[in-house]
Amino acid sequence: MTAEPLILRDHLALDRTKLANERTLLAYLRTAIMLLVSAVTVLKLLHDDHTMVVLGWILLPVGLGVGVIGAVQFVRTRHIIATAYSAGTLESRPAS
Repeated sequence: MTAEPLILRDHLALDRTKLANERTLLAYLRTAIMLLVSAVTVLKLLHDDHTMVVLGWILLPVGLGVGVIGAVQFVRTRHIIATAYSAGTLESRPAS
């Protein structure tokens, strides 16, 4: 494998990837917030129905989990992008 310097097309692709990563994080957070709000709503409004209370308590950790997963994925991907960008080169793969 040989390292080739980044050209404008590569820089623009990395910038698009950064923006896509941010959009993905926002989607994860939006989903997490809706799950948490749904859980609180179910717990507050439907507290008489045992099934709904169980559902509300299940939605709370699921919402938190989705938020954490989204944040971890964002940080991982941001690190990979930053590493590629700061290196200033892309590893080219040999043609198969």
